[in-house]
Amino acid sequence: MKQRLLWLILPLTALLLDIVSKIWVLKILKPGEQLTVIKGFFYIKLTFNPGAIFGVLQNASPWLRGAIFLVAGLAAFVYFGWEFIKSNTPGSHRCALGLILGGALGNGLDRLVRGHVVDFLDFWFGSWEYWVFNLADSFIVSGAILYGIVILISSHTESHKRTRLGIRN
Repeated sequence: MKQRLLWLILPLTALLLDIVSKIWVLKILKPGEQLTVIKGFFYIKLTFNPGAIFGVLQNASPWLRGAIFLVAGLAAFVYFGWEFIKSNTPGSHRCALGLILGGALGNGLDRLVRGHVVDFLDFWFGSWEYWVFNLADSFIVSGAILYGIVILISSHTESHKRTRLGIRN
């Protein structure tokens, strides 16, 4: 149990980094303003997203968005939280889940406190601008990719074990 509690450092650190980064950008920029980090490639640009990932639901009524975010957020928190704290969850899974939880908590807190998510990481690839996002989004996506990889590796390893033992499905 003590070791599982130590794992809480990961989502709490992700949450803290997200909160601090948003406070910092809100202090130095006004909405729409930007700082050049790497000209033509990376900017810090303050935007607000009342919708979901990639701006989905931006034009939905605040009541509908709130209801969807509340239900989806609670369901995700319960599922990922349970998977995170279970005693038999492998460390690789816990790492991925910790990133997802920390990011989800960061964006969820933003929605609760501000009614929208603060986004500020702005990347350009030639004339194409990627969606502006934040650290919480980065943690969620990184965690989801890592989770997918460890699930694939786990199932591949399990399949090899079954094959070596001559077990068929």
